[in-house]
Amino acid sequence: MDWLIGADRRDAGMERIYAAAAASAAAHGLDRLNIDEIAASVGCSRATVYRHVGGKQELRDGVLARAIARVGRQIADAVAGHAGPERIAVAVLSAVRVVRADPVASGLVRAGASVDFDSPRLARAAGELSGTADPLLAAWIVRVVLSLLCWPLPDEKAEELVVRRYVAAVAGLRDHQ
Repeated sequence: MDWLIGADRRDAGMERIYAAAAASAAAHGLDRLNIDEIAASVGCSRATVYRHVGGKQELRDGVLARAIARVGRQIADAVAGHAGPERIAVAVLSAVRVVRADPVASGLVRAGASVDFDSPRLARAAGELSGTADPLLAAWIVRVVLSLLCWPLPDEKAEELVVRRYVAAVAGLRDHQ
């Protein structure tokens, strides 16, 4: 640990690089990350970026992983203590709210970035966060969230009404079959 910065110098350098890359991704999109721009923003050389995080793909993957983890933690906090259809409603509504508020995550959706939204990992995460073991329901929840992000209703109240009336209700019916 470095006495001056109160952290490991390498870790602190990586975090500064990832923060600059996240800001760039939020402004220009994840697919347009530029190593030279990020190095200039942090005040280091291009070689330092490569040494600390690797190339453009590793930088992109790191920014994406951090955004996913950040969004996932916030949704997990929101659904804690909820179960059944209420948990599904809270998971969907908080996912929409959190993604909209996160500059990197919202940028991915806006840009239609090359993220595999059909990924089994994404459906598993949606299942865990919403409390469902049904993989088909989890995949549908991902699509509901993406639909609300790409084609929002007039306001949050309308979205909540639709999610509670149709998404949570259908999920609740499924549980009783």
